[in-house]
Amino acid sequence: MATNVSAEASPVAPARPAWRSRLYRFDLKASPYAFIAPFFLCFAAFGLFPLIWTGWLSLHYVDLLKPDVMEWKGLGNYTRLWSNDQFWTALRNTFTIGVISTVPQLLMALGLAHLLNYRMRARGFFRVAILAPYATSIAAATLVFVQLFNPDYGFINWALDAVGIHHTNWYADTWPSQIAISAIVTWRWTGYNALIYLAAMQAVPKDLYEAASLDGANRWQQFTRITVPSIRPTILFTIIVSSIGATQLFGEPLLFGGGVGVSGGSAHQFQTLSLYMYELGWPSRQLGRASAVAWTMLLLLLLVGLVQFLITRYRKRHELGG
Repeated sequence: MATNVSAEASPVAPARPAWRSRLYRFDLKASPYAFIAPFFLCFAAFGLFPLIWTGWLSLHYVDLLKPDVMEWKGLGNYTRLWSNDQFWTALRNTFTIGVISTVPQLLMALGLAHLLNYRMRARGFFRVAILAPYATSIAAATLVFVQLFNPDYGFINWALDAVGIHHTNWYADTWPSQIAISAIVTWRWTGYNALIYLAAMQAVPKDLYEAASLDGANRWQQFTRITVPSIRPTILFTIIVSSIGATQLFGEPLLFGGGVGVSGGSAHQFQTLSLYMYELGWPSRQLGRASAVAWTMLLLLLLVGLVQFLITRYRKRHELGG
C-alpha cells in the first residue's frame, strides 16, 4: 500500500510559457526606464536640443527675420565679443551686481536662520514672513523699489537727505544703479536662502550644542565653531545657486531701467549679460551673436562650478591630511 501511495506523485504545475517568461524579464528590466522616460524626453526637447541648436547658431550669422538663412562665421562671433567694449562692460556689471547682491544676501540669510533656529515667540509666523518676498513677483517688487529709489521723490533719497547725505541719482551713476538693483535681488532671495540654512541647522545634532554649552561656549562661539562647519555643504550649494542666478539676472535690471532697461542705462552702467544677449537677439536681430553670448555665459558658469569644486576638494584633502 505504501508503495502505491509513493508511486502516486503530486500533480506538477504546468510550466510557464516561454513567451510569458521573456515578457516578465523584459518588463522587469524596462519598467524603470519607462517611468523616467518622460523626464528625459522633456529634457531632450526643451533643454538639450535648444542648447545644441544655440551652439550651432553661435557659429553663424543669422538674422532674426530670416532664421533659415545662415552664413558660416566659425568663431567669428566669439572673437567679435572679445573685442567688444559693451560685452566687457556687461560682464563687469554682471560680476559686480552679483557680488554686492550675493554676499550680503547670504550673510543676512545665515544670521536670520541662526535666530530662527532658537526658541522664540511667533517663530512660525516669522518663518513664513521671511518667505513672502520670494513669493512676490519680480515685476511687483521692482516697481516698488523703483518708487523707493526715484531720484526726485523717492523715500531713499529723502532718508539720506535727512541724515545729511548728498542727493543721489540712482539711475545715471554706475554704482548707485547697481546697488539699487542688488537691493531688489537681496530683498527677494534672503528669506529663501534663510529657510534653506534653517533646514540644514535643524539637522545638526543638539548634543553638540549641549556639550559646547557645558564647556562654556557662548552662542557666537557655538555658531562659528559648530553651526557653520556643520552646514558648510549647504552654504556651498547656496553660493553656486546664487552665482548662477546672478549670471542670469534679467528681470530686475530690465524693469528698473524702464524705457532704457534693455541697454542698461545711457552708458550701459547696469546692463548685464542677459540684457546684452537680449539686445543682440531682438532689437539688433543678430541671433548668432546672441547665441555666442549665451554660450559664453554657460562657459562662465561651468568655470565657476569648476573653481568651487576644486576649492571643496582641496578643503577635504586638507582636512583629511590634518
